[in-house]
Amino acid sequence: MPKMKSRRGAKKRFRVTATGKIKHRRNYKSHILTKKSAKRKRKLRRYRYVDASDAPRVLKMILE
Repeated sequence: MPKMKSRRGAKKRFRVTATGKIKHRRNYKSHILTKKSAKRKRKLRRYRYVDASDAPRVLKMILE
């Protein structure tokens, strides 16, 4: 039987922390930044954690 392949796009976007949470970068920070407020852009710098309901699905994509 062939080996399971991981989703390469997911592998690049998500990281599992030491506590088991999955973190990722936020969206909407790549272009059209002039109309976004400084506060909004500053908040987009932070990492975000995947919701607990989506975590099993993301883990499966990463670890396959």
